[in-house]
Amino acid sequence: MRRHVVAAVSLAAVTALALTACSGGGGAAKTAEKGGTLTILTSATQIDLDPAKSQNLAITTLGLIERRLTTWDIQPGQPAKVVPDLATDTGTATDDGKTWTYTLKDGLKFADGTPITSKDIKYGIERSFAPELSGGLGYHKSLLIGGEAYKGPFTGGDLASIETPDDKTIVFHLNAPYGDWPWIASMPAFAPVPKAKDDPKTYGQNPVATGPYQVKSNKQGTALELERNPNWSKATDPVRTAGPDTIVFKESQDPSTSTQTLISDAGSAKDSFLATYLGAAELNLVNRNPDAKKRLATSDAGPITYLAMNTQRGALKDLKVRQAIEYAVDPKAFIIAQGGSQAAIRATTLITPGIPGREEFDLYPTGDDGDVAKATQLLAEAGHADDLKLTLWAANDDSAQAQAQALEQGIERAGIQVTIKPMDVTTMYTEATGDDPDYDLILGGWQPDFPSANGNIQPLFDSSQIGGGGYNLARYSNPEVDKLIDQATAAVDQATAQQLWAQADKRIMQDAPVVPLTYAKQSFLRGGDVENFFVASFPAYPNYLTVTLKQ
Repeated sequence: MRRHVVAAVSLAAVTALALTACSGGGGAAKTAEKGGTLTILTSATQIDLDPAKSQNLAITTLGLIERRLTTWDIQPGQPAKVVPDLATDTGTATDDGKTWTYTLKDGLKFADGTPITSKDIKYGIERSFAPELSGGLGYHKSLLIGGEAYKGPFTGGDLASIETPDDKTIVFHLNAPYGDWPWIASMPAFAPVPKAKDDPKTYGQNPVATGPYQVKSNKQGTALELERNPNWSKATDPVRTAGPDTIVFKESQDPSTSTQTLISDAGSAKDSFLATYLGAAELNLVNRNPDAKKRLATSDAGPITYLAMNTQRGALKDLKVRQAIEYAVDPKAFIIAQGGSQAAIRATTLITPGIPGREEFDLYPTGDDGDVAKATQLLAEAGHADDLKLTLWAANDDSAQAQAQALEQGIERAGIQVTIKPMDVTTMYTEATGDDPDYDLILGGWQPDFPSANGNIQPLFDSSQIGGGGYNLARYSNPEVDKLIDQATAAVDQATAQQLWAQADKRIMQDAPVVPLTYAKQSFLRGGDVENFFVASFPAYPNYLTVTLKQ
């Protein structure tokens, strides 16, 4: 019995090569103050607030409006923790991790004053299965018994594997043990939705709030304005500080223009921050302005950029050829193309920094410039001294193309001819995750959806994730690794799970299906009156739930 876990469409797959990163500080560690209007500048042209369709991180936009069974406690300089949100604890596991039970806190209410019940949470999860509400994080869909065939409450009735024996208790029955279920219960689909208020076509415009804020106005493409939810209870919610009286998301903002506005730090810019990480050009502008540079929150290294090799194609089926490419890549040139040392550091493992249980190792030590002699030797041993021609897929934006060119020049030093194929990023991932793509190499990026090595390893290297929309871009299949993934996934004890994930990391790299290139770093800019603004070790974004304004 295998392959119960399905990869969600990770945030990093959507942002692709414009990767994110973790940890850092700026305007943090101040006493939380109440009041004012916080403005968040975003390049998004629309914001859908329907929890069933959302891939939103627990600490960003939707987390201001909707609570879940569990959530994330994100603090500067500390590892991420899963903590109770609507539930009294992070879940009680029975049946060796196949059954998880939660009890709701007392006194929970929707913004309209009606009580939140376990049936509202069950309905919220069930509606995420509906085809018309697709697109959200979907780990739970293949984990719950019957989930793979269920089509949601609009046509399919209820899902029997979610039980609500009373208004405060909810029980989940999984088809296999899953130790990371407390993290799954923090995802958007686990927000309660009152059935009587649900219109699937419009719910995402103005959902019934459970967090500290509710929608005041929502003009798609222009602005989303949030105001305080009068029925939010701070006593039941230690994670959200609810500092500003009002939060405005200004949509369709050009990142370069927004950066220049924030650098000036005049007028409303003082009470604003940019939701988009800074590109190399914007970062250079900030670094030239001493005042703005003080307002920069730059992260530690985190999410991974990698070169996937299609292990089911031509010469790349040969381990020695793949190992040759590991040595041929020029790490220094790639880091420069990604924006330099302020934007990334070299990667050698698949489990990324900031993830518990990560072990440091390097199976292909090359120095800063690669090891062309070693690469050439391996190619000769494989019988491909000077005849190898490979196609590299990369997104067609300037940043990704610069990175692809750095890879090309490095690999070609070993006598391999590389042809870069620029592609629209959406088209590229749609074709790459299909059943028979024709790339040899593809430039990818990944940030886990939750801080477990599960999120680094399973979606990218489990054989069940080859094709069919899965993100195993190396099309890598190894029964030994699949077994390790199954064992680690099933382990409720986190120390045991972490040991197994680290073992899988090293075993995968022995097969060299990808070249780990960099762990990305990321910088965010705030106005001078924005406080408690930081990027912790995970995830790769500011914690919106704790931001306050100087009064």
